[in-house]
Amino acid sequence: MLTTLLAAPALAQSAPPLSAPPLRVYGPGGPATAMKECAAAFTKQTGIAVEVTAGPEPQWLPQAAQDADLVYGGAEYMLTQTALAHPGLVDEASRTSLYARESAVLVRTGNPLHIKRLEDLTKEGVRLLDVNGAGQMGMTEDMARTPALIANLQHNTRTSVKTSAEAVALWQQQPQGYDAWITYASWQPRLPGSALVRLPRAQRVSRGTPIALTQRTTQAATARQFVAFLKSAEGHAIFRRNGWE
Repeated sequence: MLTTLLAAPALAQSAPPLSAPPLRVYGPGGPATAMKECAAAFTKQTGIAVEVTAGPEPQWLPQAAQDADLVYGGAEYMLTQTALAHPGLVDEASRTSLYARESAVLVRTGNPLHIKRLEDLTKEGVRLLDVNGAGQMGMTEDMARTPALIANLQHNTRTSVKTSAEAVALWQQQPQGYDAWITYASWQPRLPGSALVRLPRAQRVSRGTPIALTQRTTQAATARQFVAFLKSAEGHAIFRRNGWE
């Protein structure tokens, strides 16, 4: 609490010259809405411009290698994979864990199949959409835990994709093709026409949201200032509104 109280005045004290380049932040699409809201609030408070570029890593990585000040992940392992795959990009000593988000099941409006538990997704005819990557690698297995339930969920999985962006497109474009999507609760507010099923506590898992400075940044002090805002009460409130814990 003391850190938060001390950080707030500091945010407004050191706005850079008008000619200063924007702080450039890159990461996956899952946390993008919350990250962009935080960027706008930070800019309003400090006058420091922040540009957030989000999406599947191959889309932004070449540019990030040139000008990124910060890189975030949709799960802790995602940022670790980025750092391992691209030595020299991430400053591991600056890595900070932000907030966690819980898994849930996205269903159609009104929950027509009356889904309440993972076992309900194993019934004959239920068509599942699965993301096996982009922060959700192995998430269904982590939630199911038992061999039989894992196998039965896999049996009903109609399509697996690598990214949430692909899953969002399929979910929206083929409303008759998919009945349920095991994903993060944070996706539901961005997908009109869908409803969220909060599973029993024993069938939920959480994944973190890490962020780190890059080794190439020339704005380390400003980047740390933005991370301090993300960790502040105001930053946390923005993430909570977007489905984080």
